Amino acid sequence: MTDYQLLAEQAQALIEDAPWDMTVYANISALLFDALPDLNWAGFYLMREGELALGPFQGKAACMRIPVGKGVCGTAVQEARIIRVEDVHAFPGHIACDSASASEIVLPLHAGGRIIGVLDIDSPVKGRFTVEDEDGLTKIVQRIEAYLA
Repeated sequence: MTDYQLLAEQAQALIEDAPWDMTVYANISALLFDALPDLNWAGFYLMREGELALGPFQGKAACMRIPVGKGVCGTAVQEARIIRVEDVHAFPGHIACDSASASEIVLPLHAGGRIIGVLDIDSPVKGRFTVEDEDGLTKIVQRIEAYLA
């Protein structure tokens, strides 16, 4: 079981000293990829010119652009909600950037009253992400959003 309270404290320490938002995204990606078991990708997609563009991440090379409404990430932006998928191959319109991915969780990132990107985490294990993961990751995203405010 992941100690999300400790992870949130570690995230806060990284956020407090960050000189700019890209530093936050890079360090949070590294923190989560290292701390959470059974991941093959952890990172950010950021809104650029009306679509999601690849931001800092840990893992294999990834899709560079994702249209809003496409795949899990684009759907999370379009619907403005967290999406947790037990089996990405059963998700309508799933974009297979890495065919090894089996489950995914995507959390929208807000600043200035709008969605500016998403935290995207993939696993090669079906059903990897739980409500506890969602709650813990939400607390980390909220700390990032506070930094961006």
